[in-house]
Amino acid sequence: MTSPEEAILEAWRINARVTTFLVANIPAAVWAAGLPASPRRTVRGVAAHLHNSRCSWMRSLAVGTAVPIPRPVDRLAVTRRGLVTALASSGKAILRMLEAGQDAGGAFPGVSSAFVWGAMPRNVVLFTAYAVSHEAHHRGQLLLMARELGHRLPPEVAAGLWQWSSRLKESRAKRTAGA
Repeated sequence: MTSPEEAILEAWRINARVTTFLVANIPAAVWAAGLPASPRRTVRGVAAHLHNSRCSWMRSLAVGTAVPIPRPVDRLAVTRRGLVTALASSGKAILRMLEAGQDAGGAFPGVSSAFVWGAMPRNVVLFTAYAVSHEAHHRGQLLLMARELGHRLPPEVAAGLWQWSSRLKESRAKRTAGA
């Protein structure tokens, strides 16, 4: 049986894989496109925000840990391939940060208040829920943006976001392969 600590890590691994799966499958035709009602809000920018948010979270919560914090990406210029690589890096770094928090008794070391910025929990379990919710919200935005731009994602991609058992297998395979 999976321990609660390992279950939290698995939840993050699956979430990170779902996010990467979606970004990898965004049609090239919409990658740099802006919404008709808000042309400066692009698919690329929303997708880049996912990685950049992870970097911001780590700058606040990985204080006092040995977790290397990845560099943010340029939301105006990052390629889909570049972002997939960046998401893999930030996903692993968040995982290491979660492990450091678990090792410190369930709260991120080096952070004294219960919440950072008044919203982001210091507790590992609450932070994981916060981070997964944040990414799910923006994944939904990406699906809607693609649809609004006339490129509804294929059913295997849209449904694939909910295939957590498949995403978990992919995550485990990458971990076993050392990727």
